[in-house]
Amino acid sequence: MNKLIIFLFTTSFFLPVNTFAIKKITLEDILINKKFTPSTVRGLISMKDGVSYAVMENGNKIVKYNYKDGKQTGIIFDLSKIEDTPIKTFTDYRFCEDESKILITTNIKKIYRHSFTAEYYVWNSVTKELSALSKYGPQQVATFSPDGERIAFVRNNNIFIKSLKFGTENQVTYDGKKNFIINGIPDWVYEEEFSYNKAFSWSPDSKFLAFTRFDESQVRNFPIMMFKGSFPSYEENTLYPSCYNYKYPVAGEKNSIVSIHVYELKSKTSVNVDLGQDSDIYVSRIKWTTDGNDLAVFRLNRRQNHLDVLLANPMTGDSRMFYTEKNQRYINENFPDNFIFLPGNKYFILTSEHDGYSHLYLYNRQGFFVKQITKGTFDVTKFYGYNPSKRLFYYQAAKESPMRREVYYTSLDGKKQGKLSTKEGTNDVIFSTGYKYYINYLTNVNTPNTITIHRYDGKLIRTLEDNKALLNKLADYSLSPKEFFSFKTSAGVSLNGWIIKPSGFDDSKKYPLIMTQYSGPESQSVQDKWSVGWNNYLSQEGFIVACVDPRGTGARGEEFRKMTYMKLGQYESDDQVEAAKYFGTLSYVDKKNIAIWGWSYGGFNALLSLEKGGSIFKAGIAVAPVTSWKFYDTVYTERYMRTPKENPEGYAFCPLAHPENIKSKLLLIHGSGDDNVHVQNSMEFTEAMVQSGIPFDMAIYTNRNHGIYGGNTTLHLYNRMLQFFKENLK
Repeated sequence: MNKLIIFLFTTSFFLPVNTFAIKKITLEDILINKKFTPSTVRGLISMKDGVSYAVMENGNKIVKYNYKDGKQTGIIFDLSKIEDTPIKTFTDYRFCEDESKILITTNIKKIYRHSFTAEYYVWNSVTKELSALSKYGPQQVATFSPDGERIAFVRNNNIFIKSLKFGTENQVTYDGKKNFIINGIPDWVYEEEFSYNKAFSWSPDSKFLAFTRFDESQVRNFPIMMFKGSFPSYEENTLYPSCYNYKYPVAGEKNSIVSIHVYELKSKTSVNVDLGQDSDIYVSRIKWTTDGNDLAVFRLNRRQNHLDVLLANPMTGDSRMFYTEKNQRYINENFPDNFIFLPGNKYFILTSEHDGYSHLYLYNRQGFFVKQITKGTFDVTKFYGYNPSKRLFYYQAAKESPMRREVYYTSLDGKKQGKLSTKEGTNDVIFSTGYKYYINYLTNVNTPNTITIHRYDGKLIRTLEDNKALLNKLADYSLSPKEFFSFKTSAGVSLNGWIIKPSGFDDSKKYPLIMTQYSGPESQSVQDKWSVGWNNYLSQEGFIVACVDPRGTGARGEEFRKMTYMKLGQYESDDQVEAAKYFGTLSYVDKKNIAIWGWSYGGFNALLSLEKGGSIFKAGIAVAPVTSWKFYDTVYTERYMRTPKENPEGYAFCPLAHPENIKSKLLLIHGSGDDNVHVQNSMEFTEAMVQSGIPFDMAIYTNRNHGIYGGNTTLHLYNRMLQFFKENLK
């Protein structure tokens, strides 16, 4: 028997104070006007003195505040005060080490998920001069050297170094060429699946610049047809479309060959780092030890279950084995980010799953294990750092519930332990330099972004943002609360979910239900976070909206997170079908009118669930879905599935294999310019459906990428989905 456990959160913002003027949210409010987007504090950077922090305000100034009372203490930079300034606004900034110079980012133009070109400017607070970083074209990933004397950046796949003292621009590499050689920035698949956009690193003494070189000449081209369109628009394609070509390695195919190089500024020469004999590897990160004597290179095998940390001599390129991490399934792609050399260079800390949960482990500088820092049946989800003066480690964890995040501290011997976060929900912090203060970001189902300053011991100093204005605005709307629950499947697995009931809900009536989900490996859609958006709009239109995190999702230990290994989609779709069956037993759900939808991995799982669920689902929508993993990239797909040759059965289980099993109404949506999940996935799937005699609806958005936005696109897309649900859930 299924067991329902309800965790009901109610709050005044869901209850209208003016019963005579109840407003309805609109799609324009949500998607265009961003009317219910919480306010935040942007561009917050802790300053070197440990008692101040800087904030970017109005896109034209940087203001200094005091941690002690949260009050403004000065204006660090103000564009409006600069005569004949070449720019009027900026979107980001970074200080050099001594904070005498500021690198200003403006005129950003996106490339892929993390990458962009920009125009960078340097503000010298001593001379009061604002100057362009380079006059030879837009740059990428501009970064100060630790001594603040130089800035390295990438342009047209080559690395350059600008001397701020002399104003000269030195070219480091010369072989960069589109679709062949990339220096200092990752190729497409590295950027997308290892989640970074900069592939170089300054040594602590500013004498060396280490960088990754990607030779993608053997990676096959992927062509994307681009039409004239509007957002983006290509006037040259008015009569004949053009073809955008870029390197995209699909599962089992060749990757870029990577090499690591260390450039010495004094001699203007480079050495190659010894990575071993095998070239079919990944180098997911490079970083320097705190003393700058060695470059740490994170070498990962093709299966991504064996990672070696090599220490390389920057003068010779010789390397030696330092640490090895192994896993029976795969190593999380964020492992290098959580591998931290501590101050003093005597120890390093890492996050690993040696005991079945993600925990912190301490090792000495020789690479020998010292102690497990955190223990328990919970996952550590972030490491903030080590405070040497108090000898405390700070971390975030899902200790109380996989749906929440708390902030904790512990000493090496475990005698000092505690929790800094005081309110339930999702907590995240930014510590001041020296750990005397921290800024806490809190959100929960009832609370939009709340930002507070605290002393090191947790004492509240000041609230920077409470979003009361947003809560007051929402008092004029009748929005149903989000209710958390869990239930057990027929396999005895407990799954977490949330449900939003229609406005004016009457439990004596039956309502159509729309299931939303993402379901991807280690993801989470069921979290104690605040939001007002598409799901609330659907509930306002008379639908129940629900979401369940299936097996394979995050913060529930390694076994739960990784049980989908080699079998992507099998357990996730089973669990969505089980959830639909469970919802059908609820007295207020019309079990003849249940739909499921999802985007990307969620679209993949929606299609599988429709194929398995048969008549349980009356309708479904798949947006930008993967329909076969043989179409998707090497890094992501092989991390969870290995190659098609190694795992033919796993790859055979996909939506493309059984379209004839879909009995429900289906709407398939894709952007024709999707560089991530190619429209090929939907085209091959529709052909399979045609040959199987299965009817379907389809919407293709011209030139749009994986996010499907631009101009009126987003509004059109969501109106189309709303129309589909209203037509088919009756």
